[in-house]
Amino acid sequence: MTRYQTVPVLLLLAAALNTPVAADDAPMKKLEITGPVRLIGRDVELETLWTEGGFTEGAAAGPDGNIYFSNFAQPFDSGPATVMKFSPESGKVTVHCANSRMANGLMFDRKGRLIACCASPRGGQRALVEITPEGEIKTIVGRYKGKQFNSPNDLVIDSAGRIYFSDPKYVGPEKMLLSSMNVYRHDPDGSTHRVTFDISKPNGVMLSPDEKTLYVAETDNGTDMAETVTDATPGRMTLNAFDVLKDGSLSKTKRVLVDFKDQTGIDGMTVDSEGNIYAAVRSAKRFGIVIFSPAGEELGYIETPLLPTNCCFGRGEELSTLYITAGGGLYRIRLQAKGHHHVLAKAGE
Repeated sequence: MTRYQTVPVLLLLAAALNTPVAADDAPMKKLEITGPVRLIGRDVELETLWTEGGFTEGAAAGPDGNIYFSNFAQPFDSGPATVMKFSPESGKVTVHCANSRMANGLMFDRKGRLIACCASPRGGQRALVEITPEGEIKTIVGRYKGKQFNSPNDLVIDSAGRIYFSDPKYVGPEKMLLSSMNVYRHDPDGSTHRVTFDISKPNGVMLSPDEKTLYVAETDNGTDMAETVTDATPGRMTLNAFDVLKDGSLSKTKRVLVDFKDQTGIDGMTVDSEGNIYAAVRSAKRFGIVIFSPAGEELGYIETPLLPTNCCFGRGEELSTLYITAGGGLYRIRLQAKGHHHVLAKAGE
């Protein structure tokens, strides 16, 4: 029998990903930061920018130089999910969208539009949407073959404007109408295509700088309902690579780059100009941003004070600054590596 319980969303989401929540009164310690100087630099530190959120996600660099990120209220029913905006110039955080309909992953396209994956819990849009400069929500696509998406989670947009997005289901009482959890591609012509067939529960997605490889985090906690998490048997926790074909479809064969085995794997991720992957790893034993080579070799590690969810590099003068969402906060670290933004590359380049 399914056991039902009511818990704060931060604990709910952490449990859904099979990870602990760091206590607010935990003693402060020096965070571990390791890696080659060419990527990390020397004597770098993680800087705390804002810690007033409930559960933060989806860091994205805007064409205006600001950093946008998702924030889920705590407790769940205390207010709507929002999209926040951090100004590197002023150091201030303001509300960009007062009711994001559970926006999670965020990214700007070539036209400067803020595209978001809206999740399912508690009135979420369950769709790929545009968030306008006025903070309004406009659905781009909410169904596949007539059935509503499960809970769109993360996305990446290539230089041609094609949007790859994951559609798992982690929390919330809403029923799944689709029979599986997949990665989809939404094309500029308005068509939507399923592109993965051998991933049980996709989470973060990212393209290599040359757009010839799509990385997919498989983070299978074994359940599609938050209330059944204590009964769930976790599945595969892996980082996978697929070849991207000329038409935007993926190779049928995946390459497993990293297998986290019994530890929770990756949430969101980004890449630098060399093609290295900066992944928000939520392992109970060792969480933080882990830097992997394109072949899956660990190159560096940035410990975070709380469980990380996503990361992105800034734009312009901020191209070597990595912004990280973790717990209920926003952090940054200034590195030597330079980030890569696919939408800034010329189509076909």
